[in-house]
Amino acid sequence: MNLRIPGPTPCPPDVLAAVAQPMINHRGPEFANVLTTASEGLKWVFGTSSEVFTLTASGTGGLEAAIVNVLSPGDPVLSISIGSFGERFANIAKSYGANVDTYSVEWGKAADPTEVAARLESNPNYKAILVTHNETSTGVTNPLKEIAEVAKPYDCLVIVDAVSSLSSIPCPVEEWGLDVVISGSQKGWMSPPGLAFVWLSEKAWLANESATMPRFYFDLARAKNSLEKGQTPWTPALSVFFALEHAFGLMREEGLESIYERHRKAGELTRSIAIKNGLELFADNDYASNTVTAIKWPENVDGKKISSLARDKFNVVIGGGQAKLQGKIFRIGHLGHFELKEIEDAVLTVVNLLENSTEG
Repeated sequence: MNLRIPGPTPCPPDVLAAVAQPMINHRGPEFANVLTTASEGLKWVFGTSSEVFTLTASGTGGLEAAIVNVLSPGDPVLSISIGSFGERFANIAKSYGANVDTYSVEWGKAADPTEVAARLESNPNYKAILVTHNETSTGVTNPLKEIAEVAKPYDCLVIVDAVSSLSSIPCPVEEWGLDVVISGSQKGWMSPPGLAFVWLSEKAWLANESATMPRFYFDLARAKNSLEKGQTPWTPALSVFFALEHAFGLMREEGLESIYERHRKAGELTRSIAIKNGLELFADNDYASNTVTAIKWPENVDGKKISSLARDKFNVVIGGGQAKLQGKIFRIGHLGHFELKEIEDAVLTVVNLLENSTEG
């Protein structure tokens, strides 16, 4: 199966084999060794010398953990939304009582750092800004470095959904001055779903001391104390940890810069094939993602039917549009473990099906 959705993504055979390892004592030295390998790998990819915490949860669980560990009910928050996952981030904050203002951008476009600066200037009391680095619903990568730069003069936390960016495109958390950053195992980390990764800056840990949003399972102070003992506070998804441990070996062998370059080539290849064959890209080309490409369905085409044919006849699984983009776009995921030939085959399969449907 040529799985070309933005996640879960395909796993290398060796990683899948690692999942089948026998269970171990999650309170013993065996797991402490696994956790140490994962923690060191996470610090390497995140670009930090401080700990990254691993939660047994989806990426959304990581987003919730980020919110409840540094904010209090009533805190003013600026949400930068460029798509479906940006809206989800804002809704999580609202659910816990944050006072959320939203800077919404037309889907397919990226946020404008100048506009972010203007909004921060108009309300310098924002406790935090929420930003999605890479919006998979639209295939857009936000200019995160520039957004973080304009936020520096203000005493606000920069909380980043990097679920589909970290480990695939650069996102050095300390270098860019970020405060809370979240990712997830099922994206570029070449591992199955089930683990969320959360990093906090020193500034975020200070905020944690006074944050009053309710938390228990997602309490990062508990995770911090447990990590010092080589443990997690609750029962971890051991099989996914085994997979991640093996995936880090593959990632270190390839090297971060080579990983980023491979994803850049995949993004360029996907976009070029689509354009060459008369298809229209959905995302602003200047901010097109190198982990997922959103492509418009031609008018008067039954995208659902084409997607079903691709899956049933050619074993190619593509992503559909979400929310208001349902039936309007399809998405090709190219992150984590892939060969460029797989990406090319997937796009050309859709192209050929579209041509045959037109001829018919």
